[in-house]
Amino acid sequence: MSTGFSSNSCRFADYFVICGLDTESGLEPDELSALCQYIQATKFRDGARGKLSSENEGENFEQSPLRRTFKSKVLAHYPENVEWNPFDQDAVGMLCMPKGLSFRTQTDTREPQFHSFIITREDGSRTYGFTLTFFEEVTSKQICSAMQTLYHMHNAEQYDILHTPPTPHSPGDRRPTPPQLRAAPSLSRLQRFNSYDISRDTLYVSKCICLITPMAFAHACKRVLEQLHQAVTSPQPPPLPLESYVYNVLYEVPLPPAGRSLKFSGVYGPVLCQRPSTAELPLFDFPLQEVFELLGVENVLQLFTCALLEIQILLYSQHYQRLMTVAESITNLMFPFQWQHVYVPILPASLLHFLDAPVPYLMGLHSNGQDDRTKLELPQEANLCFVDIDNHFIELPEDLPLFPNKLEFIQEISEILLAFGMSPEANPQWSKGHSKIRGFRSADMVSDKRNGNLAGSPLNSFLLRENQTIARLQALVKRTGVSLEKLDVKEDTSTKDSKVQCEEEELKMHQLNIRVREVFANRFTQMFSDYEVFVIQPSQDKESWFSNRDQMQNFDKASFLSDQPEPYLPFLSRFLETQMFASFIDSKILCHDDEDKEHTLRVFDSRVDKIRMLNIRTPTLRTSMYQKCTNTDESEKAIEMRLCKIDHTALHPHLLDMKIGQGRYEPGFFPRLQSDVLSTGPTSNKWVKRSAPAQWRRRDRQKQHAEHLYLDNDQREKYIQEARNLGTTLRQPKLSNLSPSVIAQTNWKFVEGLLKECRNKTKRMLVEKMGREAVELGHGEGSITGVEENTLIASLCDLLERIWSHGLQVKQGKSALWSHLLHYQESKEKRDATPAGLGPPGIIHDTERRKSDASCAMPPLKVSLIQDMRHIQNISEIKTDVGKARAWVRLSMEKKLLSRHLKQLLSDHELNKKLYKRYAFLRCDDEKEQFLYHLLSFNAVDYFCFTNVFTTIMIPYHVVIIPSKKLGGSMFTANPWVCVSGELAETGVLQVPKNTLEITFECQNLGKLTTIQMGHDNAGLYAKWLVECVMVRNGITGHTYKFPCGRWLGKGVDDGSLERILVGELVTNMESEERMCRTPPMQQSPGMMRRFVTISPNSKPKLNTGQIQEGVGEAINGIVKHFHKPEKERGSLILLLCGEYGLVWALEQVFQHGFKSPRLFKNVFIWDFLEKAQVYFESAEQSQMTQDENWQMRVRHFCHFMRAINSTPRNIGKDGKFQMLVCLGARDHLLHHWIALLAECPITAQMYEDTALLKDHSLVNSLIRVLQTLQEFNITLEASLVKGIGI
Repeated sequence: MSTGFSSNSCRFADYFVICGLDTESGLEPDELSALCQYIQATKFRDGARGKLSSENEGENFEQSPLRRTFKSKVLAHYPENVEWNPFDQDAVGMLCMPKGLSFRTQTDTREPQFHSFIITREDGSRTYGFTLTFFEEVTSKQICSAMQTLYHMHNAEQYDILHTPPTPHSPGDRRPTPPQLRAAPSLSRLQRFNSYDISRDTLYVSKCICLITPMAFAHACKRVLEQLHQAVTSPQPPPLPLESYVYNVLYEVPLPPAGRSLKFSGVYGPVLCQRPSTAELPLFDFPLQEVFELLGVENVLQLFTCALLEIQILLYSQHYQRLMTVAESITNLMFPFQWQHVYVPILPASLLHFLDAPVPYLMGLHSNGQDDRTKLELPQEANLCFVDIDNHFIELPEDLPLFPNKLEFIQEISEILLAFGMSPEANPQWSKGHSKIRGFRSADMVSDKRNGNLAGSPLNSFLLRENQTIARLQALVKRTGVSLEKLDVKEDTSTKDSKVQCEEEELKMHQLNIRVREVFANRFTQMFSDYEVFVIQPSQDKESWFSNRDQMQNFDKASFLSDQPEPYLPFLSRFLETQMFASFIDSKILCHDDEDKEHTLRVFDSRVDKIRMLNIRTPTLRTSMYQKCTNTDESEKAIEMRLCKIDHTALHPHLLDMKIGQGRYEPGFFPRLQSDVLSTGPTSNKWVKRSAPAQWRRRDRQKQHAEHLYLDNDQREKYIQEARNLGTTLRQPKLSNLSPSVIAQTNWKFVEGLLKECRNKTKRMLVEKMGREAVELGHGEGSITGVEENTLIASLCDLLERIWSHGLQVKQGKSALWSHLLHYQESKEKRDATPAGLGPPGIIHDTERRKSDASCAMPPLKVSLIQDMRHIQNISEIKTDVGKARAWVRLSMEKKLLSRHLKQLLSDHELNKKLYKRYAFLRCDDEKEQFLYHLLSFNAVDYFCFTNVFTTIMIPYHVVIIPSKKLGGSMFTANPWVCVSGELAETGVLQVPKNTLEITFECQNLGKLTTIQMGHDNAGLYAKWLVECVMVRNGITGHTYKFPCGRWLGKGVDDGSLERILVGELVTNMESEERMCRTPPMQQSPGMMRRFVTISPNSKPKLNTGQIQEGVGEAINGIVKHFHKPEKERGSLILLLCGEYGLVWALEQVFQHGFKSPRLFKNVFIWDFLEKAQVYFESAEQSQMTQDENWQMRVRHFCHFMRAINSTPRNIGKDGKFQMLVCLGARDHLLHHWIALLAECPITAQMYEDTALLKDHSLVNSLIRVLQTLQEFNITLEASLVKGIGI
């Protein structure tokens, strides 16, 4: 969103507006805001909140007439229209008096109130309004008598209500109070406060005067308006008619040029404004001091983080100006980024339905000062940051990441505040009256040692409050060695000598503002100092870039994040996904040279260049060293210079050409002015001539501020359209009287926007997940880190919450999705109150069961939405509704059931009608169908987003051992055991009952399963056991793993092994028996070896040397690829070593090729050959055969490993030992040495045929070269592989 203003204006103000009571049309109730109040009131009367408490009468009964709101009108505006900024009567009327007219009597306080507002146009450009609201006596007899009549009616109604005996509404009403006791105090109060007697009381009504300006010079506008108001209220009339002053501000005061200051005359004194140059931070004229005093540094930083992550933000205060100050401050501190979504710092009462908007927004809601937070019912709170400004507190959404270097950042800001004599904490005294410490900086405190309560350090007085933040700050201060004695205690010499033209207070505001803003800007220049390196310039022309903008990646996020310090990642990975970051990078791509650049981008880039010059260190090596801001002094000096030496002085106000008798008015009343003299400006404008040609200045300003980057006009129009449609459906609600059709249209825009967002999100997530293959197909960027995957899933959860809270009838709990699920669960359980014995209620007896590999051995889990909810409800670690909803979404994604579950949830049409309004997204059938269809695409990939996040929860596992069908295992007498290992933990030894061969146990989440150790105790007569495979299923996610075995366990059979280590793979659900849609989760597509070996599944295939070489190549290749992936997304390494066609298998083929089998029936194992070689080497070593040092080293290693494996207490057989040797050799990078040794060994000559691979020198050399590639990788083995071996 452009912070730029309507660029054609070169006048200080475009319009002067008067709003108030139109005596012709009389008292019209402001229907919409009255309706809101009425709804509130009826809620109380219907006992929604228990008994009527007498403190709250104003709330409980209908508002008394003095407290009601009536329609205000724009009474006049001058001039009639300005071409570059058409007058928007509805918007100005609503925002000048957001709650309509209010009445007072002489007993009420009637202080004038100043507030500002903002109108955002369709194209994102803004206009500012500054308003002074004051009270004037009502002179119209009709209005006074109308008010009297309203009071009679109201009092009669009240009397009725008070005299009907109360019906006990709620347990709160223990016993009905006798009505007269209750009525008496209330009636006297009614007479005292809520009365208006035409004969006795004076009636006052609100009125406001307002300036509409292209730039936000808040201070200057406030002074102009206050002086104009003073002119009509002071006993002496002003020197000139009011028209002269208004004319002067409208037509004779120019906007100060960039980098200059301007002085012009108000009614009673000079008014100053100054504008930053093009090299400084953009104009900002609201007091940051107020924001920090109201919220405290910690809260401001949390709110800032929420805004950067585009979380919905709702500000709440009874002061319009506070809403505006906080909103403008937060969006300004984001420099160089700009808030891209709905921005309504003051939400008029008639637009409350906008809180339903399912898009990011920053809005301000006016509170009447009586309601507390609990009475505020907001449509959605799952992802809402709620800021109660007046009570200094802030409610944050769950899982908000920390802003990088948060503590040091707080420390740096606090030092600035302390230097200005402010506390870093929220300051409750602030709301009672302006804080007294504004005037002096700590310089004064330190010089004044007599000030007894300052114990030496300026900090102490603020540190008396026991507070964590402060305690942390103190610790930091000590650590960083900053002495607060010396802290910024500089005499303001620069300003002492040269006279500053503005008040000291205003200067202090500018100084504090610029210091704090520089510190914030510095955080981004440090964090993104090398962002340009990662911008992806589009390869095609701008035309096609525009049309494919949605699909394109404009920033290499993965590479950027891989350079960042670990603690930054949770924040940065989410920030890089925001609209504001995307728009920032887009504007970078669109302007190639400095001339084209938008103002903010140009300033930011020049700062980044400066940092690069300072840090000659390599740009990509990031440290998390905190670097403080160094350029505050020069920025402060620039402002002081402008305020000391005023560059321009505007014409003084002068008498206008008015007829005699015009311009008179009654004191105490702000008159309608003479529109004939104010409708047009002077014919020749002196200051336009005096300065450079206006055309040239206008162009310069457009260049500075226009958001619409310099393309030719058609292209720019197109860009604006694009930018507007890009994920942001509405920037600003239309501030007009809302007909149902306008509301319907708005909601339709929301529905379309949500669907579009859903399409983009699913696409982005799939592209990320499919990783490299997708990149080769030309979609987006490569890898996705764990942090990033979490970010994407969290943003999907956020989108679902927004969809579910759009158009809700009644809100319950913070999560709309979880609330809907609970309603569904309840209605389902009522319907399914099944007769006993039919299984637990709520499980869907689903006809289409999921089929799986070992279908008979392990029937799949039933697909049940309710069961999945129960799993989540049983997890004690998840405390909140929002957390439960997120966990449920993660679980459903991992089970590939998200679309199906949601479809089932939404199939209950009765429930949908009960919960949602007609316009809600979930009741637009076509959109809903498309939305579910987009979610269905997640089934194409494997997510472990539940297993990997909830690592500490207890999970039930079910293990089934499947013995071979061929040889009935029924005779088996030994006692089997298993030990299951996963990426997170292992179970320890579990005994398996030998009659059933299955076991169910619960243990802490093991993560993805990797290996099973399985064996038996060799007891009984028949302790030989042929096992086909072991199946293990996770009882919550339904993931089933298959651990193939196909070998015997027993002494004297096969390789004599009593225990085996099996490597598992996830079984994907077969959609149908015939069509195998097998996507191995963590492996490449099936390689050559699969194709060779599947030819003859029963007999052991004989492979030729070419095929064996290819097998080794593929196995090594798999391992190399594994290590080239980012750490967070590597699959299971053990699968690549010991799994099907892994390294162990490949080397087995090498050693079996050409192996002589001595007798017909005796199996000879590779291990036998290796043991013989070991004996040979040991004797050779003993006999001191002359070999070089290298050879002896290798022999020593080889024999050491062989001995260690042979002496292990575990009963692993010969093949198990071979597997162990290969794994250890790979870990210690010795395999290629050993192959070389064995190829030379005489034993090989005896035991292998001449055609064997091991005897072919060239083949052995190429094998050694391939194995050498493993040397650069640091291979860590699972504990289950190397148990019992102390190497």
